[in-house]
Amino acid sequence: MVNLALWIVAGLMAAVCLTGSSKMFVPREKLAASGGTATRWVEDFSPGALKAIGAVELLAAAGLILPAALDTAPILVPLAATGLALLFAGALAMRLRRGERVTIAGDLVYLTLALFLAWGRFGPESFVG
Repeated sequence: MVNLALWIVAGLMAAVCLTGSSKMFVPREKLAASGGTATRWVEDFSPGALKAIGAVELLAAAGLILPAALDTAPILVPLAATGLALLFAGALAMRLRRGERVTIAGDLVYLTLALFLAWGRFGPESFVG
């Protein structure tokens, strides 16, 4: 049952990351205007930094699914989840710094899911060992 939950969370987080990776392609001004106050944070980052964040999210999406699905280096799954947890911890810190307490809930949920995925794939439902 835990394995199924971990696969569902991995799929959900991969979808979130794929959506978030649009930062690589959409201009900063358009991103800032697209989601109201929830997306104003992009104004604090340079276009290069947004592209880097988008690239990290794209790699995380691939790292959460492909290594296990292809049975190639499955240790990358919990490592990708750990990296994603660090990304969302940074997002929480940024939201707190900006005083965006209303929009912090989504990042907190994503952080929790990434931590659950890292715990599960390093621990009881590891692909290796």
